[in-house]
Amino acid sequence: MDSDVILTGSNIELNFGGVRALRGVNFDLHRREILAVIGPNGAGKTALLNCISGFYQPHAGAIYYSGKDITKMPPHRIAGLGVARTFQNLALFEGLSVRDNIMSGMHCRIRENLLAQALWFGPTLKEETKNLRMVEDIIDFLEIEGIRYQAVGSLAYGLKKRVELGRALAIGPKILLVDEPMAGMNLEEKEDIARFLIDIHELRGTPIILVEHDMGFVMDIANRIVVLDFGNKIAEGTPREIQSNPKVIKAYLGEESEDF
Repeated sequence: MDSDVILTGSNIELNFGGVRALRGVNFDLHRREILAVIGPNGAGKTALLNCISGFYQPHAGAIYYSGKDITKMPPHRIAGLGVARTFQNLALFEGLSVRDNIMSGMHCRIRENLLAQALWFGPTLKEETKNLRMVEDIIDFLEIEGIRYQAVGSLAYGLKKRVELGRALAIGPKILLVDEPMAGMNLEEKEDIARFLIDIHELRGTPIILVEHDMGFVMDIANRIVVLDFGNKIAEGTPREIQSNPKVIKAYLGEESEDF
């Protein structure tokens, strides 16, 4: 395996009854890149993220993280390795505060046993203090200090998206999977999320797999792009290469599209 490659998918097949969601898809994620996955609705983009994060298990093929086969691992073990993700449909605890929602992402980092947590002293107290400090650092990074104690259910949609991103960061990700972070946002909210993702990548050195329909955003921040159509990978390359690829223009954007 190339030492620069942190995640590899090899001939991934995923079926739902008679529907082939993924058809022999291959990909590599390099340690210092943002890899975008694009395609029309139903192309298999979220299905691919679900396979990587363990929510689905491929019917064929394999996924390797730093050379380790994670294909059949359950989601909590994959998260424990440092593979974090956000979801297309928000999955937050609406009645809990912003801080508690972000703290919930720490579950796979907790090392003390149940008894020690119940007694809450010594190493357990030190661990919780350390985790709270990390949560506060994430809150500062995402510029949501003023709402840390507010219930998530009372927040605007764009702020909820930030909280979900914060929960993913609480895992301490070595890889971040981001599913349609721009969906439902206005221009200002999109610019904020774009800035945070770029900082996560550049300042924290976190490789990112990004699923997104906003082509302007994708072309601006992605190092490479994989294009899916009906579960098939029809193209892969730099943004410039994808912009001029006839298969992409025809199958994804349409013959007369000006999206690029």
